[in-house]
Amino acid sequence: MTTHDSTVLLFRNTMRITDGHLEGFRDAISRAVAFAEQHGPQLMVETFLDEEQMLAHSFQLYQDSDAVRIHWKLADPYIQEVMKHCRVERFEVFGEPDADVAAGVRSALSEQCELTFRPRIAGFVRFPTGLRA
Repeated sequence: MTTHDSTVLLFRNTMRITDGHLEGFRDAISRAVAFAEQHGPQLMVETFLDEEQMLAHSFQLYQDSDAVRIHWKLADPYIQEVMKHCRVERFEVFGEPDADVAAGVRSALSEQCELTFRPRIAGFVRFPTGLRA
């Protein structure tokens, strides 16, 4: 994938974990990622924890906007459970979603956090055989 018109989307979600909710957050995010691994359309999901700052960073890679819509339909209960333990502090969209997905992201986040969209210039995806988290 080295063309400017790639449909690939990478989301980076920075979440501020609510004081006293670290274990609840860990459990909820683990269930959400396990569900996505089994049923979701994502090509990759990785979540990292900065316990000292009480921040979590989630990266999700999608083939296209249709995959994002499928994710939203399937994962809403899991997203709601995670959100009981945190708030979105920053959400970054890398790539160019279609107008429907861009509007959906804006609507879901309203004005609760910083939201940015970054167009893609070039790149590729390589997942070696046997790569497991």
